[in-house]
Amino acid sequence: MTIEILPATGDRFDDAETALDSGDGPECQCQWWLLPNGPWKEASVDQRTELFRAELDGPRPPGLIAYVDGEPAGWVRVGPRVAQPRLLRTRDVTSSPAESLDADDVWAVSCFVVRTQHRGRGLAAKLLDAAIFTAREAGARVVEGYPLDPKAAKRSSNQLFRGTVSVFEDAGFTIVDRPKPDRALVSLTLRD
Repeated sequence: MTIEILPATGDRFDDAETALDSGDGPECQCQWWLLPNGPWKEASVDQRTELFRAELDGPRPPGLIAYVDGEPAGWVRVGPRVAQPRLLRTRDVTSSPAESLDADDVWAVSCFVVRTQHRGRGLAAKLLDAAIFTAREAGARVVEGYPLDPKAAKRSSNQLFRGTVSVFEDAGFTIVDRPKPDRALVSLTLRD
């Protein structure tokens, strides 16, 4: 099995769409963290798709695509936390932020999608490692995540789009807060 992880750029739009073709990905188009609640509810899937396409065509790829043997297999969103406005209004993030909410050198890993046929192979961990590398290369000081803990409460695979606590801990993140027993705010310092 050969795994390659590449930036989600405009020329890879079709691959990004394939990678998102699992769980809620096709409906969400990874726009949940970007749109306020009203516009989210009003936006059609086609409109979200066009917003996603515009992101991929933009100056900074909004995430990474994992390929297994050349086939799109997974997705992770990684970028500055301030560029994901819903995060800044989410209690899990704002209840006890370790970092200033307007810090542009704090990046967030906020969404994972691994296609059903590629689950159970450690692909989420590989996507997270690549996201950390991407954040570091872009000058991030801190990377945060907002994972769920399936040991504390049973969750469907669709609900694990934030990632799991164990995957983040295995990558060196520390738990900063537990706003709820099954939710965590995790952080990894990349530089002082």
